[in-house]
Amino acid sequence: MTDDDDTRPHMPLGLAQRGYTGVIQHLSAKGTGSALPDIELESRLIELGFVEGARVEILHEGIVGRDPIAVRVDNITIAVRRREAMAIIVA
Repeated sequence: MTDDDDTRPHMPLGLAQRGYTGVIQHLSAKGTGSALPDIELESRLIELGFVEGARVEILHEGIVGRDPIAVRVDNITIAVRRREAMAIIVA
């Protein structure tokens, strides 16, 4: 994490638009509306590489409802629903 990350507003990745780049600050699955229990959603996101300090970039958005989104996490690309991406807090 850099000093720039401390001054940028924290927001859920699910609200970001295509082209957004940032750093994962933490995970918070409460109130995301996911069908998965909070702890299971957080565990799955960690397994996919959504960990604190990882750099993220939104590469693509789905045509219908801008969902799902293609996210580059460090050196891998992952498709995730915006609903689940709401648990990924970035700056």
